[in-house]
Amino acid sequence: MLKSKTFVKKTRSGGVMKIVREHYLRDDIWCGSEVCAECKQESAVLQRDACIESNLCTYPHYLIPDTNVVLHQIDVLEDPVIRNVIILQTVLQEVRHRSAPVYKRLKDIIHEKEKHFYTFTNEHHRDTFIEREPGESANDRNDRAIRVATKWYSQHLKTSESDAEGLKVVLLTNDQGNTQKAEESSLLVYKCMWSMFSIRGSTDPFKKLCVSTNEITSSKVLFPEHLPLSRIQAGIKSGSFLQGSFRASRDNYLEATVFVQGEGEDSTEVLIQGLQNLNRAVHQDVVAVQLLPRNQWVAPSAVVLQDEGTAKDDDAEEEEEEKALRISAAEAASKPTGKIVGIIKRSWRPYCGMLNASQIKESTRHLFTPADRRIPRIRIETRQSSTLAGQRIMVAIDGWPKHSRYPNGHFVRSLGSAGEKDTEQEVLLLEHDVPHQDFSQAVLSFLPKMPWAITPEDMVKREDLRHLTVCSVDPPGCTDIDDALHCRELDNGNLEVGVHIADVSHFIRPGNAMDKEAANRGTTVYLCGKRIDMVPELLSSNLCSLRSNVERMAFSCIWEMNDKAEILKTRFTKSVINSKVLALTLSSLEVRFHIDSETHDPIDLQTKELMETNSMVEEFMLLANISVAQKIYDEFPDCAMLRKHPAPPPSNYDILLKAAKSKNVEIHTDSAKALADSLDGAKVDGFPYFNTLLRILATRCMMQAVYFCSGMDSDFHHYGLASPIYTHFTSPIRRYADIIVHRLLAVAIAADSTYPDLMDKHKQSALANNLNYRHKMSQYAQRASVAFHTQLFFKSRGILNEAGYVLFVRKNAIIVLIPKFGLEGTVFFDTKDKAAPNLVFDEEGPTLKVEQHNFCIFDKVKVTISLDASNIQHQKIRMALIDPVIPGVSVPAPDVEPQAKKPKLDR
Repeated sequence: MLKSKTFVKKTRSGGVMKIVREHYLRDDIWCGSEVCAECKQESAVLQRDACIESNLCTYPHYLIPDTNVVLHQIDVLEDPVIRNVIILQTVLQEVRHRSAPVYKRLKDIIHEKEKHFYTFTNEHHRDTFIEREPGESANDRNDRAIRVATKWYSQHLKTSESDAEGLKVVLLTNDQGNTQKAEESSLLVYKCMWSMFSIRGSTDPFKKLCVSTNEITSSKVLFPEHLPLSRIQAGIKSGSFLQGSFRASRDNYLEATVFVQGEGEDSTEVLIQGLQNLNRAVHQDVVAVQLLPRNQWVAPSAVVLQDEGTAKDDDAEEEEEEKALRISAAEAASKPTGKIVGIIKRSWRPYCGMLNASQIKESTRHLFTPADRRIPRIRIETRQSSTLAGQRIMVAIDGWPKHSRYPNGHFVRSLGSAGEKDTEQEVLLLEHDVPHQDFSQAVLSFLPKMPWAITPEDMVKREDLRHLTVCSVDPPGCTDIDDALHCRELDNGNLEVGVHIADVSHFIRPGNAMDKEAANRGTTVYLCGKRIDMVPELLSSNLCSLRSNVERMAFSCIWEMNDKAEILKTRFTKSVINSKVLALTLSSLEVRFHIDSETHDPIDLQTKELMETNSMVEEFMLLANISVAQKIYDEFPDCAMLRKHPAPPPSNYDILLKAAKSKNVEIHTDSAKALADSLDGAKVDGFPYFNTLLRILATRCMMQAVYFCSGMDSDFHHYGLASPIYTHFTSPIRRYADIIVHRLLAVAIAADSTYPDLMDKHKQSALANNLNYRHKMSQYAQRASVAFHTQLFFKSRGILNEAGYVLFVRKNAIIVLIPKFGLEGTVFFDTKDKAAPNLVFDEEGPTLKVEQHNFCIFDKVKVTISLDASNIQHQKIRMALIDPVIPGVSVPAPDVEPQAKKPKLDR
């Protein structure tokens, strides 16, 4: 039977187009059940003996989940015990439109033969297709279509000329309205997760802990209603609402910022303060925000306020929040302030964390505390909280009702015991979305066969530079060496200087599995004691590593310079080099851990100073990146992969200028050069560490450097390097952006052929966005790894006394930097274990008066350092003030005996 569907569509020019589509209905679509003799089907999917071991459904049954059940409980449907499930076409289409990751997981389940999941095309079956009624929403129509298909299945199996007696069809839904209408139609319906909770025999005991929490509510409305999408869109169009990305604060759970991207470089940040104004938004959600009247604008809080993770009464918590906001309210209305009126797109994912067991005996309602402090606690229900005690687990959010202090969610899986190194490393990788799975066989299949050697055919296309003295300069133990240098005097008296970079693009060809995997990973991630490679180890540590005394393929940038270091000529070539050994040991400002070879625990921690050789190498690498950037932009102005560093807004420098002024030092921020010159000359007699502290503050003022496609932007300037154009060319082993730049340069010098994606500015721009995201996440993961190993280092050392400097001043605390360890910590003055001292905060200074002592930036202090492991998930480095001595505030200096060093073992 042929039906026609007619609808109108608005065109780009503002007109209206009438569209008629043919919709075919059939009566020969199989039901998929092997008990059915009526349908003509060769191989049925749904089994005759269809009975999962459930306390609720002791009879044979098929399950039909609605869309929300699939979206929110996909992990349950993946359990091996769940079988004989009918996935309706209506549900499949909705899931596809609403969540690509869940859709992929659902398709994978359907393809597993042992799961017996059957897709029924109800939208094309004559008896199950329904038209949308006048005034009926698309969602209500789809719910009705699911009920109609469920009823058809029930009747179809009953009337079948077979032994279907006793076989029932169960509709799974968490929607109360859908449940009520299904029961009115005499359908068998259950709340999905309550049904799953009653399952016996699941292979994973943790999966049985999942319980629906949609019913966990209170009668009190805590949050404003979210506006419907139609009103949000109209408001954005009229300008009464703004659309932006919600970014929760790490330090203050009552505060967030909505980043609103404008035209070109214009962007706005809207401050959100208070529980009701935050209105159930979760970090990284896309939200609609309404600006408050200007007389209600406030400044960001200077209070360090953290959600401690203890389960409290909602009313008591609200009182604390109101008090905190009164404390943090600023007199100066310095930032646009608003409130969340609706959610445009949720960015929820499974979150790592730990269960906060209820203090009420035999309670099934518990709070889950995410590891990421920007994520709110999540209420889940489980009868086996003792099993989860001390475990790192993953929990997904199901929803956030307006009368619930916390979102509701369900358990996903366990990661292992909290505190164990492997578990904590897995957590930080998951939390920072770092792809860390082993390389697949599809990826490894594109590696060159071993033994590998450069062939005569390779030499034909390359310049032979094996006769040059080429040196790599890297720290001891480095295996992914991707850059080397040479310098020689030419016959005309000029100097030839060359930068030689590993030719990774020779081995990774566009579009194959290895290339796609590298593009997705984006960067190599360096953790303490572990490296997660962007490319397989055969390339990163062998064939592409410019190791000494072996022939390697390279991409070379070579300059001819005069005795004033002025560049006379620049050329690029694919080459073959043979690097020589150089006895150079380099250091960096990063914290370095000395790891015990047996326990893999950190046994020493230190920072090291830069050597002049670092600067030499860095200068030539920067020059190579600038030279290549100009070349690829000249050749491909629309699709060059470049890197820019925006100039900070003047307000970013406020803290730097105030800090310098406190020591009578003047800093100029008109340009990057002016800032650099000012920092070079910033000195205070008797305070040798002043310049380092000032540079740390200057770094905090900077914006994030980002990759971009030249055809999608107009501002190329790199502020930090004071260069009009810049890119990344010098580290293709560990950065995918460099591989793209190598390909562009190879095409520019006719050393390789192009391909469509390379010349597509939209695809290049999308790639740049992913690279920016991966780079940012890798930085966060590295910092988290350092923080965890720092905690391990201090765990067995009791309380240490160290000198430090005040880096920032807050309303209730000072942030102290310990130069010896490169460690920052917070000294709180309003701790709960003692009476709060008299605190007076002056924002202009900024200064904090504690009793009779004034704290300013750069003040030298002495503190105790210890590990607070009372909260196993959020273990912290605690600092307490020793000097200056403030009665009732400072702590006495503990006796600290130097620990005997372990004897070195001969190995």
